[in-house]
Amino acid sequence: MHVALVTSVVLEQYAATNVANEDDLLAAYLRRHGLQVTPAVWSDAAVAWESFDAVVLKSPWDYFDRPAEFHAWLDDLDRRGVRLLNPTSIVRYNADKAYLLDFEAGGVAIVPTQLLKRGSRVQPAAWFAGGAEKVVFKPTVSGGAKDTFALTLAEAEAAAPQLQALLDEADFLVQPFVPQIQTTGEWSLVFFGGELSHAVLKTPKSGDFRVQHYLGGGIQPVEAPAPIAAVAHAVVQRFAPGCLYARVDGVDAPDGGFWLMELELIEPFLYLESGSEAAYARYYEALLQLAK
Repeated sequence: MHVALVTSVVLEQYAATNVANEDDLLAAYLRRHGLQVTPAVWSDAAVAWESFDAVVLKSPWDYFDRPAEFHAWLDDLDRRGVRLLNPTSIVRYNADKAYLLDFEAGGVAIVPTQLLKRGSRVQPAAWFAGGAEKVVFKPTVSGGAKDTFALTLAEAEAAAPQLQALLDEADFLVQPFVPQIQTTGEWSLVFFGGELSHAVLKTPKSGDFRVQHYLGGGIQPVEAPAPIAAVAHAVVQRFAPGCLYARVDGVDAPDGGFWLMELELIEPFLYLESGSEAAYARYYEALLQLAK
């Protein structure tokens, strides 16, 4: 089987970190188990995608910088009859985090979220009407904490011109800042073939709110509590059918439950090393099953 691992040109920016290594380690594992693996940049027009037996999204980390081009690429794969893992229809939907409001309407507990449509007016007072001391302002199409800010009301009012310039160009979400991220941490539960593989807790560096490890955040392999695992499993079964992988990110809710923050289906870091050799094996088995 010849597999294309879909990546991006920006992966080179992370060459000095373990972020880039996950692609290399995964490719090496798959090759040791008899697969032919070729990294392929999604935006490279010269790639003959139909020549591969399986095309697997791994690290297209600039798709959110070029969303129209990315969606055109998905359309082109469909025209060529190329089967993408994860499926193109689900990837299109997952590319815009406004899906969280659909999830909420369907009964999934999420971090309370306001959707700000492109071109609407920045109104900081309305964002704090629920009593939050701080809010997070972030694009609906984004990754890696791009254009994401944690703000008090005074900071939001002072930054209003900058925020308005961003909102004039794209849709944004406003959510109350969740202090549990700085204490307990943010959960990431990784699924392969719809089944839980492993989990980690991510914490930001001191004084920050961003948990990405390439921004100084910490990673702790953990066993997810059964109630959290059950919620995450239900989300994956309902909203990520037929997916090779899914990562469910969330936090402990104040009422003792679980708030979903994101369902990552396009370019998540999968913390394969945190899941040990077994995580690679589960990825491999799920890939074989879906690529049959």
